[in-house]
Amino acid sequence: MRALLQKVFGSGNQRQLKNLDKTASEIEALEPSMQQLSDHQLQNKTAELKQRYQNGETLDDLLVEAYAVVREASTRVLGLHPYNVQLLGAIAMHHGDIAEMKTGEGKTLASTMPVY
Repeated sequence: MRALLQKVFGSGNQRQLKNLDKTASEIEALEPSMQQLSDHQLQNKTAELKQRYQNGETLDDLLVEAYAVVREASTRVLGLHPYNVQLLGAIAMHHGDIAEMKTGEGKTLASTMPVY
């Protein structure tokens, strides 16, 4: 019975990964609008996000836009573009989970997003 339920609904890890992937897709969807911002406008996003947080929005509310800002800044400043696997790791860290990533998958780059 348990095997049947797991086959129908998936394991807990599969469900969690599906939720993380949905959030990563939302971040990726903001890429074109972030690319259109000037460097100054991108910098101003930080002040805007801080103000929205002070006005009562939660970190979860701001996560998608904040990570999109960090992703674009990383691409411009470091020349390193965070990919889906790094977004997944960053989102997991934001939720207080441990994300296992292999050597070379960008753990350091992934950690910049939750710190922001």
